Amino acid sequence: MSALVLAVPLGVVVGITLGALGGGGSILTVPALVYLLGLDARAATTASLVIVGITTLIGMLPHLRAGRVRLGQGVVFGLLGVGGAFLGSLLSTTVPQNVLLVAFAGLMLVVAAVMTRRRRAAARRQAAGQGEVEARTTPMLSLRPFRCDCRAVGVLLLTATAVGLLTGFFGVGGGFAVVPALVLALRLPMPVAVGTSLVVITINSASALVSRLGQDVTLDWALIGSFTAASVVGSLIGARITSRVSPARLNLAFTVLLVIVALYTAARSIPQLF
Repeated sequence: MSALVLAVPLGVVVGITLGALGGGGSILTVPALVYLLGLDARAATTASLVIVGITTLIGMLPHLRAGRVRLGQGVVFGLLGVGGAFLGSLLSTTVPQNVLLVAFAGLMLVVAAVMTRRRRAAARRQAAGQGEVEARTTPMLSLRPFRCDCRAVGVLLLTATAVGLLTGFFGVGGGFAVVPALVLALRLPMPVAVGTSLVVITINSASALVSRLGQDVTLDWALIGSFTAASVVGSLIGARITSRVSPARLNLAFTVLLVIVALYTAARSIPQLF
């Protein structure tokens, strides 16, 4: 019962970070499930797929109504990552729990570095008076015959597969990689890339979950349900926070939190390797 009660505030916190920050916000799910709710690493990464998938699916609806989702392109990107998601799920079963957690700590540090780089780039643009520069609305990859940029196709395939691999292996949404990939490969404006990334994350999470359900993983559905419901509520709260708090401050606070959690995860897991 105590775990069920604790799942609610944890789910709200994860949902708030996801709603307020978009890509990367859900990466706290696995550490919360492992260290605060007592799940083993494999069960936690599998449960995370359910939580992240449902939260992003519901979180996509406001973006869809606002016209910030390119559904077709999001579905194509997501389907291209299905193979990577299945491969990542299979690889996760061959890795010892502590190795998986050490690798996850490394992933959190990478995400923190990416978010720091984005924050500094935004600060430089603001100082130069450029503001938020949106990419062209015309995608580099067109579905019409004879209008396909081969370089863009290559970037799209590699990125989609890599994101799927991350989702399957770590049980994370991979939004921190999806959003810049959509901007660079498909040249989507940033607000549209954020909305469309939720389609990709939902598809990757679902495909990775399907492959994991055939494995020997036991899930506490009551715990997952409580966490997911709270996460959905938190994501709605987080979406409102973005309009009231400076994005740079949110980014900085989340980056610091990521580094702390990553170091804690590494400190707990690395000694178990020896």
